[in-house]
Amino acid sequence: MSRALSLPRFKLPSPRRDWRLGAWHPRGWLPAGRTLAKGRLRGQFRARLRSRIRAAARPKTLNLALQGGGAHGAFTWGVLDRLLEDGRIAVGSVSGTSAGAMNAVVLAHGLMEGGGPYARERMGEFWRSVSEIATYSPLRAHPLDPRPADEGHVSSTRMVMFDLMTRLVSPYQFNPLDFNPLREVLEQSIDFKRLRGECPIELHIAATDVATGKPKIFGTADLTVECLLASACLPQLHKAVKIGRRHYWDGGYSANPAILPLVDTGAAEDTLIVQLDPAVEARVPTDAPAIISRVSRLTFGAPLQREIEAIERLRALAGQGWTLDLGPGGGRRRRIRAHRFHHIGAGRRVRNMGADSRLTPNWPMLCRLRDLGRNAAEIWLRQHFDALGRRSTVDLTAKFL
Repeated sequence: MSRALSLPRFKLPSPRRDWRLGAWHPRGWLPAGRTLAKGRLRGQFRARLRSRIRAAARPKTLNLALQGGGAHGAFTWGVLDRLLEDGRIAVGSVSGTSAGAMNAVVLAHGLMEGGGPYARERMGEFWRSVSEIATYSPLRAHPLDPRPADEGHVSSTRMVMFDLMTRLVSPYQFNPLDFNPLREVLEQSIDFKRLRGECPIELHIAATDVATGKPKIFGTADLTVECLLASACLPQLHKAVKIGRRHYWDGGYSANPAILPLVDTGAAEDTLIVQLDPAVEARVPTDAPAIISRVSRLTFGAPLQREIEAIERLRALAGQGWTLDLGPGGGRRRRIRAHRFHHIGAGRRVRNMGADSRLTPNWPMLCRLRDLGRNAAEIWLRQHFDALGRRSTVDLTAKFL
């Protein structure tokens, strides 16, 4: 008589027990007679929980791209101040032009000397010093001006005289000794020798080669006071800055700011663009000051639009399978496709200040700009912090192109 075939009996792990342990067992069904080691599963759950807690507490690394804009750079000061105060973001690499370069270097110097709280303090001291040297400006506010000084307004008479003077007389004539009070502020605020050797973040400072019009990106190892003065050198006000055998003007003419260095060599795969000039402005200017202001914004905004366009083209090529470099594995292709972008814009209130306010860094106006920057960063953190490390929060094509 044949014996009946006996099949192994299986049982389903208890959902109640597995729920208490934190997760279903990855093996699913278990043979009869075999049970899960509760101690081991509890240990795995606790280790997983500790890992998640540590990951949540660890700051998210973010690259910064800081646009130039004269005294309007105090808005960027406010953005950085709020990000450092939050404590959940670590700065990776920073690219800056003109006022953005000043903010970048002062930020790096403060982080090097004492971390986030000290960097916030140093940025405040720097902008206070900038407001003090405004007394040398021919456009400084006058008590009899019809509009409040804290708006950065320059009377039309003084603005016309200033414009006429800079068209008829060059800085090589009215300032033959190339006096620049900003040099003294930078030399007192920044230890460039120490920064070149101990800087905790990678810096990319942009200037424009006078001979070729091409951007020159100075890295951390190249930083000197001349690099920063070159990045902020308006040719109507100052002589071209000589570095080595080359002469340089404001970096805003060619890279405002440079984005590709952050994609290629940045310490993070997320980049926050802090923009002072709007990419699009629908209103057509009709009076002379508004036309001059728009021309200035178009001039200094074009380099950023060109670089965004280049990035989007490279992304399109990468999506079609084109190899964008000669290195093994298409490293640059992967970086460009994976890079995530974020954006904070100065907004209408800064735009309505006018171009003349860039040249009048009085303290009340700088404080207003700082507060606007802090508020913009607060809104951005509330809306987009969770997206860091996961996805972009700005459509570059829709925003800039």
